[in-house]
Amino acid sequence: MVQKLATLAETPSQTAGPYVHIGLMPTYAGNAGSFPQEIGVSPVKDDVKGQMIEIVGSVFDGTGWVLRDALIESWQCDGEGKFPGQDGADPNVSGHCRFAVDEATGEFRLKTVKPGSYVGRGGVRSAPHISLWIVARGINTGLNTRIYFEDEDNSGDPLLGRIEQRPRAETLIAKKVADGKYRFDIRLQGDRETVFLDL
Repeated sequence: MVQKLATLAETPSQTAGPYVHIGLMPTYAGNAGSFPQEIGVSPVKDDVKGQMIEIVGSVFDGTGWVLRDALIESWQCDGEGKFPGQDGADPNVSGHCRFAVDEATGEFRLKTVKPGSYVGRGGVRSAPHISLWIVARGINTGLNTRIYFEDEDNSGDPLLGRIEQRPRAETLIAKKVADGKYRFDIRLQGDRETVFLDL
């Protein structure tokens, strides 16, 4: 006989991880052959227009430990600020990438073209950025955030401008560490918690 529950509290088994890789990245999870090729291996093809960049980072939990089972998806426009399907968009940019952090180091690497700024709803121009969706053990619903770049003009970006606690906007800015290379760490909790978006 099934017992009635007084509450519907979440349990550890109801989190998004650690099994998301089996369904979303089967080859990575050791089930090669489920698909001819993993979905979202790269957001770009050869001969992409624009500057190729590499973003390296880690996902930290509230105690400062690096998560080694995080899976991330990214979405972006091309180097001219056009999304796939728009007139004039670079055909070598799919815009979507799915990747896992390294099991040993917890670091992720995203190699892509640096996105351009684009005009969104209401004719407002957004600063160049990449959108991220993050899942891992302990995360019940995927987290959404963005990567902006410290060497771009972010002053007029409509989303950054709406962050009331100004120091927290810095959690969305990738730091340039070398020519074409950036560092972007994601912190799930704590004093430097990354700004997450309720989409």
